[in-house]
Amino acid sequence: MFTGIVEQIGRVTRAEERSGHLTLEITPERMWRDLDPGESIAVGGTCLTVTGWDDTTFTVDLSRETLNKTAPRWQVGATVNLERAMSASARFGGHVVSGHVDGVAEVLEVRPEPGAHTMRVRAPRHLAKFLVPKGSVTVDGVSLTVVDVGGPGGSRPDLAPDEFTLWLVPHTLEVTTLHTWRAGTRVNLEADQMAKYVERLILMREREAQPAPEVVR
Repeated sequence: MFTGIVEQIGRVTRAEERSGHLTLEITPERMWRDLDPGESIAVGGTCLTVTGWDDTTFTVDLSRETLNKTAPRWQVGATVNLERAMSASARFGGHVVSGHVDGVAEVLEVRPEPGAHTMRVRAPRHLAKFLVPKGSVTVDGVSLTVVDVGGPGGSRPDLAPDEFTLWLVPHTLEVTTLHTWRAGTRVNLEADQMAKYVERLILMREREAQPAPEVVR
């Protein structure tokens, strides 16, 4: 489990195709000295397993499924947000993040404002129902607060139902890769886990409440 509080930025320094999957070598700004075999690191919001490391880099493997469901940024030179899995004694600064990407969103607009940058993002249509004003969302591994949302239950009628906005303060832009976003940038999106559990519960209860079909003899 993660919190969406980025620890540092890394850079992809090697990408190698191997038997249907992709092996990445990632160089963080400061290499951790206490990595354990098989531990999880959120790389650009994607939970990946550490397969090896040395004094300056670590390696991870991405399956074809992961490559198909995440933003296309797994090439040499790409920068990625990094967060190690949360320890039981750590402060919970963001929100519950699994590192399981729900879909790829697109940045539509980036606009400088006094003391912040505002961004308008289009989510995959199936994830729009999980976005609420002042709710939480994970974008490229960063825990962010949704400002405005379009559509039913939204807060801005000029936005489409699958659009939402973010306000990013200078600190967030400085310590994450979000300062590189431009219109057209594709980003990994993870909806709030609690919202997904609630939807599943409601759907299952509705199904259980339906009368059983009659058996024709």
